[in-house]
Amino acid sequence: MSLDELDRRIIRATQSGLPLVHRPYEAVGASLGISGEQVRERLQAMLDEGLIRRIGAVPNHYRLGFTANGMSVWDVADDRVDELGERVGQLPFVSHCYRRPRCAPVWNYNLFAMLHGRSRDEVEAQAKLVAALLGDACRAHDILYSTAILKKTGLRISES
Repeated sequence: MSLDELDRRIIRATQSGLPLVHRPYEAVGASLGISGEQVRERLQAMLDEGLIRRIGAVPNHYRLGFTANGMSVWDVADDRVDELGERVGQLPFVSHCYRRPRCAPVWNYNLFAMLHGRSRDEVEAQAKLVAALLGDACRAHDILYSTAILKKTGLRISES
């Protein structure tokens, strides 16, 4: 699938986020002179073709009161990391969880899980729950706390 002009217009109209209204696709469509259903269909086609990976909400954890955010990193047995990572990713306090290659001997961690809490004590309690879930498949772990807020942006298309 290649992007046609309508697809480019939809991406430009949504690249800063969907409007915070009851029917956002209809609002985008109205601004482009098409229906909300056409917007949904075109975005679904782009998802199906892999031109865009996902459409999702990106909460500002700090504004929600979660100021002790920490990336927990785990050294998990390779033969169990996929199964256990799926379980860790289902925990309600984990916003994202993924496997990464080790960079031995400097970095032996292969499972990453972002934890969000209102205090470091809360995040450390969450890490204990993750450690209990991982059991003896986990050899080591650490928590890397956020020190800055990085701006997250999605797909961008220039106006030219």
